[in-house]
Amino acid sequence: MGPLRKGPAEGEVVAELQRLREQLLSGRGSEDHAAMSAEFNRQSALLDQIRASRDAPRVGSSSPYFGHMRLRESGREWDVCLGKATFVERGVNVVDWRNAPISKIFYRYRQGEEFEEEIAGGLRTGELAVRRTVAIRDGRLHRIEAPEGDFIADPESDSGWLVRGPRAPRLTAGAGAVLREHRPQDAAAALDAIGPGRVRADKHLPDIAGLIDPEQFEVIARPSSGLVVIRGSAGSGKTTVALHRIAFLAYADPVFDSPRTMVVVFSRALRDYVAHVLPALGVRDVGVETFGEWAGRLRRSLMPMLPSPTRDDAPSVVQRLKQHPFLLEALTRQVRQNAGPRTVRQAIDDWGSVLTNRNLLAETLAAIAPGSFSPEEIARSCDWNRARQDEMLAWLDGDLDSEAALDPQDDALLLRAYQLRVGPLRGKNGRDLRYRHIAVDEVQDFSPLEVRVLLDCLDDRRSMTLAGDTQQHVLLDAGFTSWAEFFRYLGLEGTEVDTLRVSYRSTGEIVRFAFSVLGPLREDGDAPLTTRSGPEVESFRFTDHGACVAFLADALNHLARVEPLASIALLAPTAEISDLYDRGLRAAEVPRVHRVRDQRYRFAPGVEITEVGEVKGLEFDYVVLLETSSRHYPDTAAARRLLHVGATRAIHQLWLTSVATPSPLISAGAA
Repeated sequence: MGPLRKGPAEGEVVAELQRLREQLLSGRGSEDHAAMSAEFNRQSALLDQIRASRDAPRVGSSSPYFGHMRLRESGREWDVCLGKATFVERGVNVVDWRNAPISKIFYRYRQGEEFEEEIAGGLRTGELAVRRTVAIRDGRLHRIEAPEGDFIADPESDSGWLVRGPRAPRLTAGAGAVLREHRPQDAAAALDAIGPGRVRADKHLPDIAGLIDPEQFEVIARPSSGLVVIRGSAGSGKTTVALHRIAFLAYADPVFDSPRTMVVVFSRALRDYVAHVLPALGVRDVGVETFGEWAGRLRRSLMPMLPSPTRDDAPSVVQRLKQHPFLLEALTRQVRQNAGPRTVRQAIDDWGSVLTNRNLLAETLAAIAPGSFSPEEIARSCDWNRARQDEMLAWLDGDLDSEAALDPQDDALLLRAYQLRVGPLRGKNGRDLRYRHIAVDEVQDFSPLEVRVLLDCLDDRRSMTLAGDTQQHVLLDAGFTSWAEFFRYLGLEGTEVDTLRVSYRSTGEIVRFAFSVLGPLREDGDAPLTTRSGPEVESFRFTDHGACVAFLADALNHLARVEPLASIALLAPTAEISDLYDRGLRAAEVPRVHRVRDQRYRFAPGVEITEVGEVKGLEFDYVVLLETSSRHYPDTAAARRLLHVGATRAIHQLWLTSVATPSPLISAGAA
């Protein structure tokens, strides 16, 4: 295939429109009026696309299009190809799939179906006579996929082509299993497990408790005092156990079902999920908050003199320093070495002094975590913080025009400074804030400093549940490196960790793939145990995102018919790719497509489209990881963990797609 001429022939289209307009106005050829009107509308649409694409990417000869359709209208047939740019000249019609109205026919109809669409202000009717997806690479046609079959270029074949039956990959592994209802007898089994003497008047314990295994139940039924730490791979039930532990404690002692019990999570999506689950467990008054929301509200209540706005422009080294656990010791030294009144203003002064005291930071770092920051990084951080402190002092002195603002990481530091200087945090009523129990989920993405603040908000029972998995550690600046280091920073060396060894969420095929992706980051030698099998993890490569959209639209429309209650997640590496697939699947009329923004999930059947870093702690029946290319998932620790997290969101089936070169991380694990 030779190079295509640059630019479409706009003048030819304009001339043809003028000719058609004259014929329509004059009434000549009235017997062909319908055909001429259709042709006029088609040429108008092409002109719109030509003009809209002047600044768009040009069609390249190496892969000019990915889709071909032949339309039959008013007894006339014509061909349209879909690509990522527009080229219309000398009988060649290539349109941009993202913008051309005519592309709706390709995405909404199957070969042989009649169509009716409003395009360029006119109603178009006809038949989609041919619909094919093609793979053209380096100017050579490699594959044609059509209802008649798949045709694969093979120079060793007599005809030069291999012909296979039509391939129709399906997202149907759930086979109705998405109807996850619990049996009525499970409630009785749960009550039997509690044992005699533990029954209360309302007899209310959630049905799902009958489904937990002995290993999980042993953790759930631990005494109400002390620290319980749950470690387990994705899907092993860490969140389930933490929440059921609260339900168990509340069953034995109704006082636990109160605002004095709190579940702390790292994201709003997980907060909404947990808030939905707890009432189903018979727990109605327990609070569920993200740490950021909780800490921000408390800081504003205890320190109303500080500005409310937060900033997000701090250098990465400053953000990393403010979350590093060595600041726990630095704050302690600051308060111990500097006498002062037990006041809020003195606590604020302690906070500012630590962040700007280069000697204190360097000495503490050398003693606690040598090598974590270079002297130059400490100096840069102190300079930045000193400038911000000057703005804050001006604000506190009454200069309301000061640009003073806090970083999101400052809330935890200020609350810790308050605890060390003033005493226990106080609630709205002015009383000491003392929780009966706190459960922290996905603790690997919390800093030890944040957990220390929570620990010192507990009553004398010191009842806390921590659940986490270091293999899902994606917020690397949070300061969590390992369980041993985590407990050392908290002063809790020797804490026992309960490990859940069975992964219940995903099939064995998905778990093995996700485990292989981790590579050297694996904590254990073998993949977690699983309880069921399913389809192999599949990887699909396309020449263009438009071809991938068409492929997914067919699969998702089929799934919507056979499993209308299924939840599907399309997880992209960037927001731009999420937006692209959202627009494409909506144009293809895939039902119940929802572009997730600000972590506002529907938690309902349908398709949720978001970024892979936004789904920690959630699960879906089916997951498609979009654009798993080497660009977005290179061979780095961060990319391994992110891909692992995305893969382990899937319950029944996992697909991976890519347009660019596939990531080296998936080659060994996907079919």
